[in-house]
Amino acid sequence: MSDAEAPFCAVIGAGPAGLFAADALARAGARVVIYEHKASPARKFLMAGRGGLNITHSEGLERFISRYGAAAARIAPFIRAWTPQALRDFCAELGETTFVGSSGRVFPASFKASPLLRAWLRRLTRLGVTIVTRHDFAGFAESGALRLIGPDGEFTRKVDALVLALGGASWPRLGSDGAWAARLGAQGVRITPLAAANSGALIEWSAIFRDDFEGQPIKTALLRHGASTARGDVVVTRAGLEGGPVYALSSQLRDVTQKHGPTTLSIDLRPDTSLECLTRKLSRRPQKQSHANFLRKAGFSKVEIGLLREGRGEGLPRDAETLAGLIKNAPLTVTGVGGLERAISTAGGVSFDELDDNLMLKKLPGVFVAGEMLDYDAPTGGYLLQAAFATGLAAGRGAARYLGLSPDKPVAPFEPDQTGMSPRQSPNGRDPEASNKYSL
Repeated sequence: MSDAEAPFCAVIGAGPAGLFAADALARAGARVVIYEHKASPARKFLMAGRGGLNITHSEGLERFISRYGAAAARIAPFIRAWTPQALRDFCAELGETTFVGSSGRVFPASFKASPLLRAWLRRLTRLGVTIVTRHDFAGFAESGALRLIGPDGEFTRKVDALVLALGGASWPRLGSDGAWAARLGAQGVRITPLAAANSGALIEWSAIFRDDFEGQPIKTALLRHGASTARGDVVVTRAGLEGGPVYALSSQLRDVTQKHGPTTLSIDLRPDTSLECLTRKLSRRPQKQSHANFLRKAGFSKVEIGLLREGRGEGLPRDAETLAGLIKNAPLTVTGVGGLERAISTAGGVSFDELDDNLMLKKLPGVFVAGEMLDYDAPTGGYLLQAAFATGLAAGRGAARYLGLSPDKPVAPFEPDQTGMSPRQSPNGRDPEASNKYSL
């Protein structure tokens, strides 16, 4: 198939889901242009890599899939088709070997996203994929053509297939602002309202505690909310608590506080020490020594002692058993969770009932959806990126099948071109018109 004969496909969004959908389409033989409304691709992916890029997780596949909660059955086929090991193999192909950390999480050897992204972009260039930045998705024209807004204004493009990978609504300054929800809603697509996920717990600290301990870590704590628990390190912020265990419980905290108002989050500062053992240890306090000094000498940090006072709302109890009970179960009042502007991910999105098995919108044939636009809620730990890759691949392969291409057949890549730019940007004025067979 020559370049001129190949179907023209647009991908909206240059995050991991969009890049992987474009990769699959280009390998199947399509001409592909990625439209990104920021000035450079994959900004949130790069941000995720600043703290050590957690690309996926090494736990068993069934346990892995269960992490997607209510959406597990919907996500399962895509994860099975693109497993965590497949993602690790893909990273190795790009020259980034991965390793399993002590927690089971998987990281690239460099701990960074930038080397992986650079190698990936070079691969896409060799496949003939064009990335056009500063172009916004504006919905669809009455004719069904794709509407875009570029630096020179609005224009339309006929496409043979379209993959939407615009992300959720968290960290909007990095590109995913959720504006697509209204545009798809106008087409009759049912969308679960977008909400913050993997976000911090909001707690109204006293001014003294907030000013003294903002930014201080609390190591190896166990958090409880109802029957749910999560363990790990947390950090005190001006607004409350952040960290992996908080994020793991944040969706539950969000739902409860939205429906019923403030709720209690309990924190166990010594999860590996029993209440009985802790009580015996605290009963050895010298008569003239204050509990605060005794706790410091027993290994409790200043922030931990301050948190115990916050939980109790008054001075530390004198009785060893009561104090031990507080250490094992300090109650904190959570008023809500952080907003989308700081949330790691987004819950809600396009309902799976609106999609077929290839992630194509039933109401918009030829339009596929991938990544965080989909209605699932997953914890941190590699699950978010794994789902972005897996659904991006599924949408790309689904679009290829829709176009009559073989998504698994190796093909010679096309030379990169500039055919996806807005008319005044295209150096040769060429318009990548779609074939009539697949026009939207």
